[in-house]
Amino acid sequence: MIPPLHGLRFAFGTLTVLPVRVSRWDREAARGGMLCAPVAGLVVGAAAAAAGAVLLVLGAGPLLAAVATAAVPAVLTRGLHLDGLADTADGLGSGKPAADALRIMKQSDIGPFGVITLVFVLFAQVAALAQAYGDAWERGALAAVVSAVAARLALTLAARAGVPAARPEGLGAAVAGVVPTGRALLAALAVVAAAAAAGTVPGAGGPVRAAVAVVLAVVVAELLLRRCVRRFGGVTGDVFGGLAEAAATTALVVLSLG
Repeated sequence: MIPPLHGLRFAFGTLTVLPVRVSRWDREAARGGMLCAPVAGLVVGAAAAAAGAVLLVLGAGPLLAAVATAAVPAVLTRGLHLDGLADTADGLGSGKPAADALRIMKQSDIGPFGVITLVFVLFAQVAALAQAYGDAWERGALAAVVSAVAARLALTLAARAGVPAARPEGLGAAVAGVVPTGRALLAALAVVAAAAAAGTVPGAGGPVRAAVAVVLAVVVAELLLRRCVRRFGGVTGDVFGGLAEAAATTALVVLSLG
């Protein structure tokens, strides 16, 4: 058994820009890290919610608070998840065989499919957060935290046993298949329960909405994961980024409705 500290180091060291040194880079550490991914999401989401709350206190409107909230996760990940989303969109939209699609994804430039996807996803995130903040600041804060945690939960589930890597190198290969399916499902249940508990805070929108947001985020990420595995032959670091952004956006949209 790997000490929990190594798993946390792996999660924060690979999924955020926080100054955490990854002391081990093996399959066991990767397993612990991917199981701890939602914890990293909790920290990112809390920072995002804090940025939005500060702006609201200073007199900013819901839209500006939403922009700041959406920007924090991008900053804390160096935009890697957004970059992965764009690369995944280019690969899926290319219509090329798997090897060529993977080559397109590895290029440093962003193609038209990636640009279009980024624009609509970021607009959707900001619009959803603005709607949530407009209803109540507690609801906007919950949306920021739940979406960030759900995004990293999608990574935990994508790293479960049986999901292959598309390449023999890179982050995708390092974490592909490292998490036992049972433990991944337990992590999902824990996140759903925690989201429901957070939803009971007055003004947050209720436990059912928060739990449904996580469930639907995971469902959308799973559909995208299956599409990528069929298309590319497995997962890559870019695919993980795309899954995180898809899950986060879905959770935000659900939490902004009604």
